[in-house]
Amino acid sequence: MHVPDGFIDTPVSAATGVVAIAAVAISLRGARRELDERTAPLAGLVAAFIFAVQMLNFPVAAGTSGHLLGGALAAILVGPYTGVLCVSVVLLMQGVLFADGGLTALGTNITDMAIVTTVVAYAIFRSLVKVLPRSRASITAASFAAAVVSVPAAAAAFTAIYWLGGTTDIPIGKVATAMVGVHVLIGIGEAAITAATVGAVVAVRPDLVYGARGLSKPLELRTTPTGAPLVPGAARPATASVTVATPAPAAAVTSPAPAGRSNRPVWIAGLIAALVLAGGVSYYASASPDGLEKVAHDKGIDEKAKPHASEDSPLADYSVKDIGDARLSGGLAGIIGVGATLTVGSGVFVVIRRRRNHAGLPVQGQEA
Repeated sequence: MHVPDGFIDTPVSAATGVVAIAAVAISLRGARRELDERTAPLAGLVAAFIFAVQMLNFPVAAGTSGHLLGGALAAILVGPYTGVLCVSVVLLMQGVLFADGGLTALGTNITDMAIVTTVVAYAIFRSLVKVLPRSRASITAASFAAAVVSVPAAAAAFTAIYWLGGTTDIPIGKVATAMVGVHVLIGIGEAAITAATVGAVVAVRPDLVYGARGLSKPLELRTTPTGAPLVPGAARPATASVTVATPAPAAAVTSPAPAGRSNRPVWIAGLIAALVLAGGVSYYASASPDGLEKVAHDKGIDEKAKPHASEDSPLADYSVKDIGDARLSGGLAGIIGVGATLTVGSGVFVVIRRRRNHAGLPVQGQEA
């Protein structure tokens, strides 16, 4: 859903740029409360992983493909403020290095793909988690539902932006119907990827999933002698009392990892997955235009599209210039993109973490 230059006029592009700058500034402050020593390095990895998965266009209809937007995934894994920053970093790398998404449209893309998807997805996710049974399965189910809705919400947001500043005279009803219709299908793919990723991390390290904070352990019934510990194999005394374990707070399920338990295996596994997806699997991605490209072509939205300012980039169109082998060229471009996104994202989040430590701020969801 990357909006190219020329789709939206200058005044509205400038307005969305102001919205994007304000949202990023607010997110920089909010992320200071979400990130800690464990999650700051993982936030950069989340950005790199989203970059990699966005290269995997999947078919959704005849001649149309879709790809992950990533707002729901980022918000649930590392928090909504940090999630906005993750997707913004991805969009910046794509626009500058790969000529994907216009530079004058960067504010529009951040507003639509980073802000709208993250805010909508996290609001739905938190609402569902509050009413669903408190379990890890609920986290996965809520992730699926949040991601499904976030994509057509972004399509609707683009339609509204186009209504305000579209450069071609197309009936807005036709744009809305086409955009929302195809992105409902794309949303199903987004939801499957999001739920699978969140479910995998929750199963291995629930303490690293921001959206899992607030879970409680189920009640435990333990029969013990009054005033005495329960000894395995010992005869049960005549006098006994039933102790009901108080539901553990969020920290019991998602507290910092036990001393000596490293986050390195998760980080390495995530990085390997991103490199494999971007460097190898992306070669088999659908070559069909994505939802916005297809609608723009069919409805005439792209009549006044402008050449990308970075169209001469050596990495334009996700290929390395002067390398004739398509598989090698695309794979190397993907690996470079993962590395660049990881470096920039990690740098941003490490700085935010240090500022949080300097200010003495508590992490959201945990006691100060």
